[in-house]
Amino acid sequence: MSKRNNVIIFISVIVLIGIVYITKEPVTIVKAEQGYISSNVSVVKVFNEAEESIDIFRGTKISYYKERTKTIDEVELVEVDIKDKMYYVPIENICTSKEDIVTEEEVYTRTASSLVKEDDSIKGFADKGTKLEVVSYKGLDKEGNVSEYLVKSGDYEGYIKAKYVVLTEEESLIRFESETYDAMHIKAEDKYGGGNAMTLDYYPNTKPVFEDNPMPEQCYSLYLSANYINPEAIKPFIDFAKDTLINTFVIDIKDNFVIGYPAKAMEKYSPSAAKAACNSYEEYMEAVQMLKDAGFYVVGRITVFKDDRYVADHPEDAIVYKETDEPYKLEGSYWPSAYSRNVWEYNVALAKESVTEIGFNEINLDYCRFPGGIINDEENLNMRNEYGEDKAQAIQRFLIYATDTIHELNAYVSVDVFGETSNGTYTAPYGQYWPAMSNVVDVISGMPYPDHFSAGSYGLSKPWDEPYELMKSWGEFVVERQKECPTPAKVRTWIQAYNVLPWVDRSGIKYNAEALEEEIRGLYDAGIEDGYITWHGGPSLAKYNLQKAAFQIDYAKE
Repeated sequence: MSKRNNVIIFISVIVLIGIVYITKEPVTIVKAEQGYISSNVSVVKVFNEAEESIDIFRGTKISYYKERTKTIDEVELVEVDIKDKMYYVPIENICTSKEDIVTEEEVYTRTASSLVKEDDSIKGFADKGTKLEVVSYKGLDKEGNVSEYLVKSGDYEGYIKAKYVVLTEEESLIRFESETYDAMHIKAEDKYGGGNAMTLDYYPNTKPVFEDNPMPEQCYSLYLSANYINPEAIKPFIDFAKDTLINTFVIDIKDNFVIGYPAKAMEKYSPSAAKAACNSYEEYMEAVQMLKDAGFYVVGRITVFKDDRYVADHPEDAIVYKETDEPYKLEGSYWPSAYSRNVWEYNVALAKESVTEIGFNEINLDYCRFPGGIINDEENLNMRNEYGEDKAQAIQRFLIYATDTIHELNAYVSVDVFGETSNGTYTAPYGQYWPAMSNVVDVISGMPYPDHFSAGSYGLSKPWDEPYELMKSWGEFVVERQKECPTPAKVRTWIQAYNVLPWVDRSGIKYNAEALEEEIRGLYDAGIEDGYITWHGGPSLAKYNLQKAAFQIDYAKE
């Protein structure tokens, strides 16, 4: 055989061997599939090649290879690629749809909360410890935390904030740091029908700071009633404030007696209020913009549960006499029930519109309470108490709903409380309990008007004639009250800007610059340093000019 034939045979054998080898050991290409880390908790443990555990947030996007598996501690794991690094993940923690990232089937209410729809209408209520079926979720941050759950509870379905639920019934029934806070609140007696302080919620509520809406560190504030909220009437007050250290205006959106503008929310919920507005929508909006253009922080005041017009429009939501079904009248007004979720919806819808359409930086909730002397008549009244709540619970739960909703618009919430709520020995008969309210909102505004205190209060024979001593004594109690919740609000106090009322003392002092300065200095010397708001039911430029010197002092720096 020739050398040439030998070479051909050799090459043929080599090729054949290669073909056989390739046929026996085919190259398999494994295709990656796309998915997400899923779990019923925000963090999932995965493993690297060395079988060391690493935390990964649920919702993380991955590429995974379901043919490449590994078993660790009898758990089947699948190889995944996360940002070009290989890990092993339990197969049950992988999903292909964003809807399946969150796998909780049930949660339990830790903080009593409303169940709401997308439009913030209230569709139900979940008390502490309630088991909720999870239908879906809304919002997932980079650390795997859910914003809200869509849940079912009996016949109700709605959203609940994830911060108010936990995964087990046992955990849901725990009171926040009970060894610390229970001892503080057990001493608050329910001797006037205000409610049980021990049933209120004291879990922390982080106070937001909105970068696009900074709140002044100290708000030196003038109050104006709705009559002045139009371009012509407001300009002199702007000029006046510019010659002082005033940096904030608190103005009426809805007072029981005067309506600021005909809001769309009024047209929907209380048409008689819209008809009574003393300014047009355009005038009111322009006046608020003038304040903002001049550099002022603008707060809109809403009287919530004292509202003659809403009662006229919706007697079914009013406190009424059982026998006659006639609306209950106290303090010269009719009262929508603070238990009624329809009333909650109306006032929060008005707040939302006032932020988004008018441009308010903050919403101030006044008359956030039940009528003051209602305990004397309550057994004869239908209070519309659908959920069997006590008064303090209803007030705190309304504030939770309102604050959560308004915060979504990057606006702040303040609430007004009576001066007597600085006393921690009882829950007030109208449902205000200082630490439970302060823990929820951004700002709490006491109303310790000197002429509202009886003779002998704080050891002062005529407290209305000694504004410095009164405010300092009152403020020292407030400082202690603020310690009774983990996340207290700022304290921005209403000060008396009107003269002592004649039925209190015809010879009482005039509340001009000197008296106002004493009030404010008393607060600051007590440690209440977040600012003040003037209260005069009929404010006028002439009166403010008499008090001007008090507004030209920077109390925070003295």
